[in-house]
Amino acid sequence: MKYKVLDNKDTRSGFGAGLAELADTHPNVVALCADLIGSLKMEKFIEKAPERFIQVGIAEANMIGIAAGLTINGKIPFTGTFANFSTSRVYDQIRQSVAYSNKNVKICASHAGLTLGEDGATHQVLEDIGMMKMLPGMTVINTCDYNQTKAATLAIADFDGPVYLRFGRPVVPVFIPEDMPFEIGKGILLQEGTDVTIVATGHLVWESLLAAEELEKEGISCEVINIHTIKPLDEEIILKSVQKTGKIVTAEEHNYIGGLGESVAGMLSRKHPTKQEFVAVNDTFGESATPAELMKKYEIDAEAVVKAVKRVIAR
Repeated sequence: MKYKVLDNKDTRSGFGAGLAELADTHPNVVALCADLIGSLKMEKFIEKAPERFIQVGIAEANMIGIAAGLTINGKIPFTGTFANFSTSRVYDQIRQSVAYSNKNVKICASHAGLTLGEDGATHQVLEDIGMMKMLPGMTVINTCDYNQTKAATLAIADFDGPVYLRFGRPVVPVFIPEDMPFEIGKGILLQEGTDVTIVATGHLVWESLLAAEELEKEGISCEVINIHTIKPLDEEIILKSVQKTGKIVTAEEHNYIGGLGESVAGMLSRKHPTKQEFVAVNDTFGESATPAELMKKYEIDAEAVVKAVKRVIAR
């Protein structure tokens, strides 16, 4: 495998590191939090720029409203709370106060997906990507490791428009080089292959690389693409790949309804019909267990990607 484990860190710490750097480089960046400073790793930003931090408390709708208002005077607000509270709890405020008027708010959401683990189904949001990508003008980003999350945090500060940035709690492999450019809306070809395309996002990118390594032992050549930006989708990189392989597997830590897989399927149905298999949660809620146990049970790990590749080849 071209990519090796450089370290093991949680992606939310990448957000915290990026935000702390923005405290020094972007005087208009303001951070808001809904009583989860430690969970969102905002401590260093607060140390550097306490006058640019607002502790809203457990009042997420109010946080979104304040953030929208701050943009009117040129501020760049970064809101921080759990992904479930960042979306489901405040969807009306996001739609009306942020998306509808195209406010420059950065909605930064930690603890997303099944890998939240022991907190259970009430917190393991699996619908957020679908909800956010349906909002006109909303950019949706789902990062794969610490380095990419830090790079994305820096990139969205210079991007004009509302952004949903999704990341997680568990410690996962860091494998994206620290100096790899992060370009919003542009996927990354991680590994070339000829037999099948694997398009993955978030924590499933590393799992897909592991699956590709295993499949290579069986003589199956996989092309692996990291789609960190769900919307706008990099159609060009996907189309170029499937025109070569003729088959695709999409992999994500989200309900298969409304996620990356459906975006890819919709695009391919219009532009290049292709055999596709989905690795995603099968329209169900999660439960309380360790992240590894949940990924195995709900079939969103490397083993599940291997099985999906074999299914699509057999079709």
